[in-house]
Amino acid sequence: MKSTLRASMNSLRFLFINPQLRTQYFMEGGESMPVFEYLKTMFSKLTELKPITIAILVILVIGFIVYLALSKKKAEHYNTKVVVYAGLSIAISFVLSYIRLYRWPQGGSITPASMLPLFVFAYFFGVKAGLAAGTAYGLLQLIQGPYIVHWVQVLLDYVIAYTVLGFAGYFKNNLHKGIALGGFLRFFCSFLSGVIFFGEYAPEGMNTILYSLLVNLLIIGTETVICLAVSFIPQVKTMLNTLKNRI
Repeated sequence: MKSTLRASMNSLRFLFINPQLRTQYFMEGGESMPVFEYLKTMFSKLTELKPITIAILVILVIGFIVYLALSKKKAEHYNTKVVVYAGLSIAISFVLSYIRLYRWPQGGSITPASMLPLFVFAYFFGVKAGLAAGTAYGLLQLIQGPYIVHWVQVLLDYVIAYTVLGFAGYFKNNLHKGIALGGFLRFFCSFLSGVIFFGEYAPEGMNTILYSLLVNLLIIGTETVICLAVSFIPQVKTMLNTLKNRI
């Protein structure tokens, strides 16, 4: 873990102390690389998508387009609207989750606010719809890239961890609180999974609980902060409030 923290600090030091080099190099896993190579790495995981996953994503997007076309011609049904917007949110979140802004040396990646579309969906349509969308998203992640050591670990890392993102809808008038709640609940699920199933990866002499805490704070904590930061952008806030009022 010391090497992990050292690598992360080196990345920050490189970017902020040497601003003139930021247009030439980026940090990936604690090592510098040219911008072009960084961009290739950032989108490289998209090439790993399975045909079935691509098919599901395409169906979700086409479903949304068809819905928009038909909704102009006849009265909208609320349940249909929820399902269609859920599909779009799942698709956007999934694609964003495969764009890797930074890869931590110990594993795990930072994405461009991949959880935010699911948070926004729950904010628009409430907890119940948000939980359903989160569950579907978790199952899609499981189909695409399963890492299984135990059935309880599958529940914690894929099903429950993403389902609880839907609790962001508990705060109907405050997206920021919802993001914080959903992010914390996902962090807690991954923290438990780390303690129970992945303690063997802790450096020698390090407490398993502390190891899981630090790793998940670096990964999920950073992801949640990014989602919060984006949601605080004035233009984003205005756009989401306008869209919510129209829905």
